[in-house]
Amino acid sequence: MRIPPHYRQPTWQRFFAGVAIGAIISWGVFLFIFGTIQEQHSTTIEEQKQVIEELNKNKEIYEQEYSKLNKEAKEKLTVQELTVDITNGDKYHIKDFKVKNIEDDIKQDLADIVLTKDIEYITNNRLLIERLIENKIIKQEDGKEYTFKMTKFILYTTLIIEVEILFVK
Repeated sequence: MRIPPHYRQPTWQRFFAGVAIGAIISWGVFLFIFGTIQEQHSTTIEEQKQVIEELNKNKEIYEQEYSKLNKEAKEKLTVQELTVDITNGDKYHIKDFKVKNIEDDIKQDLADIVLTKDIEYITNNRLLIERLIENKIIKQEDGKEYTFKMTKFILYTTLIIEVEILFVK
């Protein structure tokens, strides 16, 4: 058996030459398209690297700012709870439930001024709180009037105020 001598015929020679030239042209087109796509990808990657670096810098700035704000927040604690204690209610023979009602009344008066405020704000307005307590007059059913004197003022996240009752009439 022998290979047919098609390579000698001009039509087959043109066909094979066309295949070879087509393969070379298609390979050139493929390399051009692949190169442009790779160039686009490399520019996209470079842009993304720049964006990532910028975002990392912004993240560091925000983390520093966040830690700074946390430190400031620790410095500026707020009052979360208010406690009022009357120390000498038994001296004037005032019943325990009446003492509790007076304490609650004083708490209600101070709640708007004190709760959820900065400790610095409370410290600056200590005299206002003291005057509010000392200017308050409680009238009993039997006609007796009582005022108050602030004896202790303890301030942290809980504000503790100790008050003494003073007889007026």
